[in-house]
Amino acid sequence: MRIGELADTVGVTTRTVRHYHHQGLLPEPERLANGYRTYTLRHVVVLARIRRLTELGLGLAEVRDVLADEAGKDLTEVLAELDADLARQEAAIRERRVRLRALLEAEGGLPAEGPVSPELAELFAGMGDVSGSPMALRDREMLALLESTMAPEDREGLLAAVRGALGSPEAVARAHAAYALLDELADTGADDPRVAEAARVLADCLPAELLPEEDVVLDSGGGFLGALYADFSPGQAEAIRQAMEIASRGRRS
Repeated sequence: MRIGELADTVGVTTRTVRHYHHQGLLPEPERLANGYRTYTLRHVVVLARIRRLTELGLGLAEVRDVLADEAGKDLTEVLAELDADLARQEAAIRERRVRLRALLEAEGGLPAEGPVSPELAELFAGMGDVSGSPMALRDREMLALLESTMAPEDREGLLAAVRGALGSPEAVARAHAAYALLDELADTGADDPRVAEAARVLADCLPAELLPEEDVVLDSGGGFLGALYADFSPGQAEAIRQAMEIASRGRRS
């Protein structure tokens, strides 16, 4: 039997047969006097078994173990491990589909900052239309960033804090008012007379859970805070600094 006939019999390509030779899975056949390789029924049996095993999802290294005379693992053990791995993949796929479905069916549609968790998407929907406020959009981007980088337990605390800060129509209205005042401070200096009013309104919106344990100095240095506040105008940065100071004093009193 020639290599093409062997491949056709089992339903694979001649390239696959040569690859299995190269991997040591399929024994090389004897060559005739004319140099052609001739395959036997044994080669057909082995090749068919390799095909069945790979169709089950076994890797070639696992197939080699199964075919070996002194295999470290017998076929039952290998298939049991494969079944357990497929079960884990199946559970992970189901979980991902649940999350995707929740995002696709979320009220207000998929947010521009997505994908985010269904919980954060729901909070964004509750904020209403903020497309006209650069500061609100930046705030949403930061919340999406924090959610994606925090540990699961810290993420739950973040969502709870934001949910508390936006848990009523009055709270949402205060947040919109703060965003509007901060938007007015774009391209302003730290001594702008509107800074104090923006700070006061913003302080009423800040969840106590999100305030730092110690006073934070806002500067243009390195690190995350430096990159964050470098994106604000001096007037906006000063309003945020004052708001955090006001809110921190209120927490300590």
